[in-house]
Amino acid sequence: MRPATIALLIRMRKSLIQPLLATLVIALCLAAPHAVVLAKDSGPGEVLPDACQTGCVSAYGTLLGTAAGGVPAYSNCRADCVVFVPNTEAGVYTGIRWQCVEFARRWLLQHQGAVYGDVDVAADIWDRIDHLERVADRSAIPLVAYPNGSRQAPAVGDLLIYARAFLGTGHVAVVTGVDLATHKVRVAEENYLNRKWPGDYAREIELVVRDGRYWLLDAYLLGWKHAAG
Repeated sequence: MRPATIALLIRMRKSLIQPLLATLVIALCLAAPHAVVLAKDSGPGEVLPDACQTGCVSAYGTLLGTAAGGVPAYSNCRADCVVFVPNTEAGVYTGIRWQCVEFARRWLLQHQGAVYGDVDVAADIWDRIDHLERVADRSAIPLVAYPNGSRQAPAVGDLLIYARAFLGTGHVAVVTGVDLATHKVRVAEENYLNRKWPGDYAREIELVVRDGRYWLLDAYLLGWKHAAG
């Protein structure tokens, strides 16, 4: 066979193979989201990644409880489960389902009409977020940081921020109750224990007062951030 003929055949094969490869790549890209995602209200045929199906305290998407004011919290199965489905509330982005950052934004949105900006992990709220933004007019509400052991007691609506040393991401919870008589603080949250709530809160944290300073006895807790407006 002549060299010119061989070259022609090679070009013909490439012209046939390349479109087939392109079609295959497009098909895989279109199929991928439906193969790994299952949200609380997902459609039939969608499945979860393995990390969100095994070893769950409560099945992914299970209603764990509802905080005062009617803010529901859902199970994320376990800490290393990540489902890249964005959640919105009244058209406002609140975060990736059902992470702690998402719940805190949703709680603030409902109670204060404001949200905080983007963070890579929950621990970043401590150093990188210094204000909330009102959804209605985009005005800023300053956030004041009070380290654990401050003279300022935690208050309802404060955000408890945990260090990155906790699971490599930290954590954020919302204070929903403070009882100085019983020395208990109640919090609402997602993706911490991932178990059913005992009431309209996820758990209670012991509060100790020494020499006018307030300490929450919770490992990895950096402190609380308070909306000053």
